[in-house]
Amino acid sequence: MRLSSTPAVAASSEVAGADGVRRPGGEVHAWLPGQNQTVCGLPLSRTRLRRFPHVPFDYSATDQLTEADPEGYVCPRCLAATQGRRQGEKSWVRTNPRP
Repeated sequence: MRLSSTPAVAASSEVAGADGVRRPGGEVHAWLPGQNQTVCGLPLSRTRLRRFPHVPFDYSATDQLTEADPEGYVCPRCLAATQGRRQGEKSWVRTNPRP
């Protein structure tokens, strides 16, 4: 399997969706397909996380999870690692270098 730069989902449990396709449930982490650990560093085999390569990790820090959602917890470390820069934040640039 190739390494991918688009994170997918690794979760602690799975539920069947309305169309019969398995969906993540429980504790949700970001996972790069081709690696054996989550983005936050948890090993998939030791933590018994299931891989969902067909589900993209498209959660944001402002998402509100309710009891109707099968996902009970989204890892905040994975959220921080996948979101990168904040909205409107520019990269650091030196405007007046020292002589």
